[in-house]
Amino acid sequence: MYKILISPILFLFDAERIHYFAVEILQMAFKIPFVPQLLRSIYTFEHPDLVQEIAGLRFRNPVGLAAGFDKNAEMVDELEALGFGFIEIGTVTPRPQPGNDKPRLFRLKEDKALINRMGFNNKGAAVAAAKLASRKSEILVGGNIGKNKDTPNDRALDDYLICFRELFDVVDYFVVNVSSPNTPGLRDLQEKAPLTALLEELQKKNKEKFSPKPIFLKIAPDLTFSQLDDIIDIIKQTGIAGVIATNTTISRDNLKTGKSEAEKSGAGGLSGAPLAHRSTEVIRYLCEKSSHAFPVIGVGGISSPEGALEKRKAGASLIQVYTGFIYEGPGLARKICKALVKK
Repeated sequence: MYKILISPILFLFDAERIHYFAVEILQMAFKIPFVPQLLRSIYTFEHPDLVQEIAGLRFRNPVGLAAGFDKNAEMVDELEALGFGFIEIGTVTPRPQPGNDKPRLFRLKEDKALINRMGFNNKGAAVAAAKLASRKSEILVGGNIGKNKDTPNDRALDDYLICFRELFDVVDYFVVNVSSPNTPGLRDLQEKAPLTALLEELQKKNKEKFSPKPIFLKIAPDLTFSQLDDIIDIIKQTGIAGVIATNTTISRDNLKTGKSEAEKSGAGGLSGAPLAHRSTEVIRYLCEKSSHAFPVIGVGGISSPEGALEKRKAGASLIQVYTGFIYEGPGLARKICKALVKK
């Protein structure tokens, strides 16, 4: 019903406006008695074989919602009812920021893809922390953290540490985002020296805690194999939990959408089906080259059970969806979970 009746109507309107409209509808519906229970009965699929123990955490199933959908941790309880095994909030920055100028989110419907240049729009780490402190569900939550746009790279560590301190008591794991293409200069932090220094300092603060939290690194799909070798070395050297592969791409290769039409959307990160192959390639390379030394969370172009199984076959311990969730609807997590049990 979603793909036949609902999404064709929603897709007639601006992508970012419809996102917030859909969020409001879900939040309103969740306040109606018995609706949360009804949603869980429709969209949640539980099975002992789905339970995963990764990085010291127990995931009820391996299908998560990637960062970007719930930037401010405002609807974790609602999203939990849609069958996800974990929710990643953010990207969160120390101070609130509006993000880039609108319009900044575009659909490439022929490709089942999105182009976004949101620019880490969020209400700041303190707001996200307060929201998480008041949530009711026990679903695992990851905190995706970044730096403010006006923070120079030589002060980036300060921003990541602020977010780390603000969110530590209310998230189950952290994700260090240095791979978004929409914050000027951010991807420069993926270079070996600055990235190693950043992760080592975060790990130092993490180990000072009574119960340290797993820290994952989210990387771009546009890294070369040589750079991926550096990532493997960095993970081993710093001792962080693992990698999330991958973020959005700046590439516009192999699109069904015409070049002139795609160019109308302008700069930004491309997500969705066109990213699937490269994301899987990166996952497979990291897993095989490292001899599965650390867990990899696979994300990029998953819009079906088959796509999820492909990521798992490549070595992904967990998977995340985002653009596929937009195009396929709220039943996607359940479909994937059922397929994972049947395989």
